[in-house]
Amino acid sequence: QATAVAEAAKAAGVQHIVWSTLEDTRKWMSLEDDRMPTLQGKYKVPHMDSKGEADAAFLESGVPTTFLYAAFYWDNAIMFGMAPRKNEDGSYTLALPFGDKALPGVAASDIGAVAFGIFKGGEKYHGKQVGASGEHVTGEQMAATYAKVFGVEVTYSHLPFDVYRGLGFPGAEELGNMFQFFHDFSDVHAGLRAVEVSKEAHPGMQTLEAWLVANKDSISM
Repeated sequence: QATAVAEAAKAAGVQHIVWSTLEDTRKWMSLEDDRMPTLQGKYKVPHMDSKGEADAAFLESGVPTTFLYAAFYWDNAIMFGMAPRKNEDGSYTLALPFGDKALPGVAASDIGAVAFGIFKGGEKYHGKQVGASGEHVTGEQMAATYAKVFGVEVTYSHLPFDVYRGLGFPGAEELGNMFQFFHDFSDVHAGLRAVEVSKEAHPGMQTLEAWLVANKDSISM
């Protein structure tokens, strides 16, 4: 599909493509790397690896392309139940597989704004890699931000990657691998998503706190 898009863009004389992509984790981990399972026989993180692999189609097409890397969505708190959970004593626990590393995050609504900024920037973004991130936060910092906005006690608890992979919901293995890649290759993942680069394209990038304040009523806590 990506090849078809790239070839069609070339045939139509498109002047600039923003391709929403992700790291091909296999550049840093071989399929024989046993720190995480290989999935579908040829991937570590299928949705990341396949997008990263498709980058070549745009490079080969010769169409001016900017490679846009989104980050962990703050919106996962609403869409995928990744908000803190209430305990019997009234406190809350934020259980996520972040380990001790700072994870880049972004408001989903800001991703399109970054893409728009890239198009406005034109040639200076041709061939560039641009991340979309409003803030890099650790699990502890994320819990503290929830506590501040909601006025409740929130404690962060690292959910081990193997435990997350074994939760049994559709895609658990893949997401467990994804979070472990974010952690084990934090320098790569965070390095592609520098907040200052995102703000050059869209100065209004939202921090987690700003996003929580704006979306407080949509989060079940």
